[in-house]
Amino acid sequence: MNPMYVFGGLALGVAAGVLSGIIGIGGGILLIPALAYMYGMSQLKAQGTSLAILLLPVGFFAIIPYYRSGQIDIKLALLVALGFAAGGWFGGTWAQHLPAIVLRRGFAALLVIVAAKLFFTK
Repeated sequence: MNPMYVFGGLALGVAAGVLSGIIGIGGGILLIPALAYMYGMSQLKAQGTSLAILLLPVGFFAIIPYYRSGQIDIKLALLVALGFAAGGWFGGTWAQHLPAIVLRRGFAALLVIVAAKLFFTK
């Protein structure tokens, strides 16, 4: 395996982990564009790889400090996770049938909307 591939992957993981731990993002907002540009992945492959990265071990270790500080609503988290799992399955199935340009533009539009909301909200 190419050392830059390994180093880049580990560095990307550290950056996503730090950002996720500090401000609660990392998956879609950081990983998908990074996978597309750094590794030349299609939008669909970047999305799938991002989801694979975020499986149980990552989330578990990321929430420990928040749980210890009492900063997690466990009941709501479980309800949302249940819905997220079902929605993720349906969304992942649907994404396989959409053109790459639709996925990329939809993702870009979502990022712009979220950024604008965060920027202009007091």
